[in-house]
Amino acid sequence: MRYLVTGPGGFLGRYIVEQLLARGDSVRGFARGEYPELSALGVEMHRGDLGNLADVTKACEGIDCVIHVASKVGVWGRWFDYFRSNIHGTMNVLAACKQQGIERLVFTSSPSVAFAGRDQQGVDESTPYPVRWLSHYPHSKAIAEEMVLTANGEAVAGDRVLRTCALRPHLVWGPRDHHLTARLIERARTGQLRRVGKGTNLVDCIYVENAAEAHLQAADALALPDSPVAGKAYFLSQGEPVNCWDWVDEILALADLPPVEKSVSRRAAYWVGAAMEFGYWATRQFEREPRMMRFLALQLSTHHWYDISAARQDFGYDPTVSTSEGMQRLGDWIQSSDACGMPQPN
Repeated sequence: MRYLVTGPGGFLGRYIVEQLLARGDSVRGFARGEYPELSALGVEMHRGDLGNLADVTKACEGIDCVIHVASKVGVWGRWFDYFRSNIHGTMNVLAACKQQGIERLVFTSSPSVAFAGRDQQGVDESTPYPVRWLSHYPHSKAIAEEMVLTANGEAVAGDRVLRTCALRPHLVWGPRDHHLTARLIERARTGQLRRVGKGTNLVDCIYVENAAEAHLQAADALALPDSPVAGKAYFLSQGEPVNCWDWVDEILALADLPPVEKSVSRRAAYWVGAAMEFGYWATRQFEREPRMMRFLALQLSTHHWYDISAARQDFGYDPTVSTSEGMQRLGDWIQSSDACGMPQPN
């Protein structure tokens, strides 16, 4: 099969590409930059901008299935930037699929689209979108996800029908993670890491290879007649929540760092975040993220773990790599020369 992967050079996108290639599929990557390492693997790279419909349409020529991973991440920045990448970019992907007669689209969403700032324990996909948003990222991803799911069943060129689904992997981690893992280690080494809340909150996470495999499984399931996956969103995780701050301490230990000792209450973190957001907004500091934000304070101090039985039932998702095995692999990577982009001691 011929796959287009947007954001193939990103953390999750790279693993999806590698797994597709490993099983013999043809892969085309769509990204703004050049990735010679992907070309060396046999990926047909197309450079372009998600905000440019002509670029996206050209990249979709001759493709059987699109896995749309690319997005603007983070929880701070201008609404326009999130809109252009996450909403307008997804609109262009949908338009290109329809114009090129592509029948399958897997969209990488986020559990944060259903996070309203309160504890979520064992919730499923019936949880509605919030009515109030504390960050542009989940807001923009929710709009994009809804567009993708609404487009399911719409006609495309060649008298075909587009089938879509959205996957919501939570806290993706593993080797080559220069975002979540790198940020934790950097803040710990600079003395900026604080435990928020009581430190008893349980959260879901997912090892990156499991998240990638779920994308392939969902794409395959979309090809089935009367696919049970079409038009649905799915939470993804390791299947068992972890204590958020014990897990953070385990990651720090892999980098030979001590556990987090200092803490701040949820209420204090929330209002510090509100003050920092106002200060950054007033001074137009959108390129640099505040150390604390309201959304982050709530994410770090509340329970949020999910029922993944729908993914198990509809497309056979089952975490192949256990959390303990994944942590071993992450530790090996952190200690290796391959992790040269990780923050190092002064």
